[in-house]
Amino acid sequence: MTDHPMSIRTASPTDCPTVADIYAHYVTTSVATFDTEARSADGWRSKLEAVRSAGRPFLVAVDHDDRVLGFSYLSPFRDRAAYAHTCEHTVYVAPGLERRGVGSALVSAMLAAARDTDVREILALIALPGEGSLTLHRRHGFVEAGVLRRVGFKFDKWIDVAILQYSLVR
Repeated sequence: MTDHPMSIRTASPTDCPTVADIYAHYVTTSVATFDTEARSADGWRSKLEAVRSAGRPFLVAVDHDDRVLGFSYLSPFRDRAAYAHTCEHTVYVAPGLERRGVGSALVSAMLAAARDTDVREILALIALPGEGSLTLHRRHGFVEAGVLRRVGFKFDKWIDVAILQYSLVR
C-alpha cells in the first residue's frame, strides 16, 4: 500500500503536468511505452479531451494532498467501426510507487468505470518481459490472448508484446 491515504478520481486538465512527468519517466527509462519522445502537458490535455469525447474514463490516483500518484485510461483499440466496443487499457504509476497498491487501485477503478460505458472487451498490451504489469493485470482477471513477436524496437533491441484481455461480458 501507499504510505498515505489514496483516492481515485476523474482526471482534470490541471493533472496533466504531473501525468506528463510520470509518463516521461517511462518514455526515457523503459519499454513500458513504445513512445520515444515524451508528450507535453498540453499534449496530455489533448489526450484527456479525446478520451472524454469518446466517452471513455481517464482516472488518476491521488494522495491526501491531491498529488497525482498514477493514471489510467481507456482508448480505442483500433480506429475502425467494428472495434468500437474494444478498448486498450493504459496504466502508469509515479516512479518509486510501484508495488504499493496504486496500480491495483487504478485497474480496479478503471474496470468499474468501464462497466458504465459501451465497452465490452479491454486489452492490455504489455512489452515483455513486463512481469510487474503482467502480474497486475492477471490479478484483475485479464487473460493472455497472445504474443506479438518483435513488433517494437527501442533501446537498440526488438521487443515482444503480450496481449491480455478482460471481458466485461460475463
